[in-house]
Amino acid sequence: MKVLVISAHPDDEVIGAGGTIARHISNGDMVSWCVVTEGYAPMRSEAELAAARRQVCAVQNLFGIESVSFCGFPTIRLNAVPHIELTSALQAVVDSTKPDIVYTTPYCDVNTDHRLVCEATMVATRPLPGSTVRTVLSYEIAPTTRFAAQPFASNVYVDISKFMDTKLQAMACYKTQLREFPHPRSLRGLELFARERGLSIGVEAAECFHLIRHVG
Repeated sequence: MKVLVISAHPDDEVIGAGGTIARHISNGDMVSWCVVTEGYAPMRSEAELAAARRQVCAVQNLFGIESVSFCGFPTIRLNAVPHIELTSALQAVVDSTKPDIVYTTPYCDVNTDHRLVCEATMVATRPLPGSTVRTVLSYEIAPTTRFAAQPFASNVYVDISKFMDTKLQAMACYKTQLREFPHPRSLRGLELFARERGLSIGVEAAECFHLIRHVG
């Protein structure tokens, strides 16, 4: 099975689907990853930009992700990017990776980049003749989905009890993004969210998703 994980920013994929990514790879599935935005000068220094790329590389290697695509759009400025450019970039990634399953950012989110990436993903994965995509899910980014005007509608849960440590190890690669507990982007905070979701389905840890589309 081929899987494509789309993240608006590096670390979205670990926060929302790190355990699920590890589970797919453990099952022998081929996982590709698309990072839609990146920092830019003068907002970020050259040293910070280089560190961000190294962190992405470290996460890729830790998981064993097959390939990473960078769209290169400016972070926190996706609302200034023409919609056709964003959807075309994601369409190109979908066409090249030919995934069966696509994971993307949530629409119910206070972060504009997350919402726009979700919208563009739905366009890029629309069920046209010849499309390989059978399932599209959005993952929960707990720090930002919980404050959205609309609640995140969880209707798919994945048991990640065996992959919780891998999820935390991957998040630890993002040294520039980590915060101290009780910040939700701390390692302990991330674990508590997964444990809470696990309680919802009677397992030690889980990640939840919203099913956008499934073609049987």
